[in-house]
Amino acid sequence: MNNSSAIQDSNVLGKTQEVKETQKTQGIKEIQKTQKTQGIKEIQETINVAKKTKISVRKMTIIALLSSVCIMLSLTPIGYLQIGPVSATIMHLPVIIGAIVEGPIVGAIIGLVFGLTSFFRAVTTPTVTSFIFMNPLVSIVPRVLMGFLVYYVYLGILKATKKVSASGFIAGLIGSLLNTVGVLGTIYLLYADRYMEILGISGQAAKAIAGIAVTNGIPEAIVAACIVSPIAVIFNRKKKNFK
Repeated sequence: MNNSSAIQDSNVLGKTQEVKETQKTQGIKEIQKTQKTQGIKEIQETINVAKKTKISVRKMTIIALLSSVCIMLSLTPIGYLQIGPVSATIMHLPVIIGAIVEGPIVGAIIGLVFGLTSFFRAVTTPTVTSFIFMNPLVSIVPRVLMGFLVYYVYLGILKATKKVSASGFIAGLIGSLLNTVGVLGTIYLLYADRYMEILGISGQAAKAIAGIAVTNGIPEAIVAACIVSPIAVIFNRKKKNFK
């Protein structure tokens, strides 16, 4: 009996040690697995932070670059082509390009820069119509909205056609028209009669301003479409390489 009990005790002790060893091994494996999982998560988080930083740097670079182009254009006759009391412009091009390359917020920020150059130009080099552009509702708000909305125009066309060139062309066209309609539409709402008087135009204000929109807006839109399309393709390739 004593031998049998001793054998049983020995077996129980052996099994207990085996269980402890198994638990210890499992515990070590679980710890290693947890450490490995945490390590992978930390690496992924580091990668995500690096990507976000990379994107932020790229966006800030695009904003700085295209805002500088806006400011430089505003200081030359190329930016605002004065045709009598009315001016044509290519200042909307950097706004459209910034929007389609980096999104609506970037487009809106560059649009703000465009609007501010228009406002300061009206203050520092006034003409007979400059009082209109001293109102931020005319000089700034339409440009910010144009920069914001043109991205979604581009995105919608891109999803439909899958072609960057065609999407850039149509976005350039519509973006330019958004600028023209936004500015002249606001002028019509706020200053229609006074604007007509300054231009020396008689008749219905709506028809007269629509005529200006067609005369100035359509050439501007065609130029914008032809310029934005190839630039969109180039920036799209650069953007892929940057990633």
